[in-house]
Amino acid sequence: MRIIAVMPLDQLFRALGDPTRLRLINLMSEQEICVCYFIEVIGAPQPKISRHLAYLRKAGIVAARRDGKWMHYRLTMPQNTHAASILQGTIKALKQDRQMLRDWERLNRACCGPRSLVQVLGAPLPSQTGTLRP
Repeated sequence: MRIIAVMPLDQLFRALGDPTRLRLINLMSEQEICVCYFIEVIGAPQPKISRHLAYLRKAGIVAARRDGKWMHYRLTMPQNTHAASILQGTIKALKQDRQMLRDWERLNRACCGPRSLVQVLGAPLPSQTGTLRP
């Protein structure tokens, strides 16, 4: 039996142990998102959002890329099968939560509403990732 010790489970549980980080994970569960949308949807200041995203990156479940002035974030699936199973189960549970559903509604308004961030700030639309990438 081969043991992959890529991510200690305690680190994953700490990453999942905060309501703001769960909201971020929920919003990234199907798409790559620019940080400006997190600020708009969650209603928290940019430094707080960035701090939580940095925590998730350090835990190894979020990746980032820069495109001009915009930072885009997406979930990445842990290589550890137990950690991956926990993350997938968490995402599935988040999709049933009322607060998380409201966040999706706010994201849709921020992207596509009459005064969307795309129109106001020129922000890039979230892009579908389809599957979580390692």
